[in-house]
Amino acid sequence: MSKEPATATDRVHQAILQAILEHRLAPGARLPEAEIAAQFEVSRTVVRQALQRLAQDQVIELSHNRGARVPLPDLEDARHVFEARRIVECEVARRLGGRLSGEQLDALRALAEAEVAADRAGDAAAAIRLSGEFHQALARMHGNPVYVRLLGHLLPTTSLLMARFKASGGQVCVAHRHVDVVAALARGSGPAALEMRRHLAELEQSLTDAPAARPRLRDVFAAYRDGAPPASPAPVETA
Repeated sequence: MSKEPATATDRVHQAILQAILEHRLAPGARLPEAEIAAQFEVSRTVVRQALQRLAQDQVIELSHNRGARVPLPDLEDARHVFEARRIVECEVARRLGGRLSGEQLDALRALAEAEVAADRAGDAAAAIRLSGEFHQALARMHGNPVYVRLLGHLLPTTSLLMARFKASGGQVCVAHRHVDVVAALARGSGPAALEMRRHLAELEQSLTDAPAARPRLRDVFAAYRDGAPPASPAPVETA
């Protein structure tokens, strides 16, 4: 069955979501309707619809008086997010450990290795995107749609936390740890859950109080306007 063509609202929605996930939009960044509409050459109504969808999914904050902005999570949010991720993802790893087919393990290994290659090539945005795809792929393989939805909410907040608090340099996840997770999944339930817990702990412990980058919106969305695969963002000013 052919995929439905993306509407203008879909394009704007996906661009903003990807810009957040790939650290192109800084935590706390404002999202003015008029400026986004101009960047994508669409109406403000289209932008408003995209922003409302993102707000419903708790990806952005939308206020009647102050407009839309990217959330500005703090370290207390980090504790809550990683607690939730441990509950969901360690259980996913435990249930999948020793039960995945060779084809599934190969697919996970390919994602981990592509992430490593992107990181070595200096393509930070691709490395971040592949990191999220790795975790989402595990949730889909588990088969519980509730876990998939929960992780869909937790990953954008994790990305914002990493953009705000992770020391400069390095990707949102540690690619070699993903390779280790795949190896543990092949060994069995216990090793898989333990390796996932270790991986998430390493991510949480990497957070430090660092300034957030605040690029201009025209630079952020240039990568998404024409539908071409975006390149890594250029260095930006910090607040």
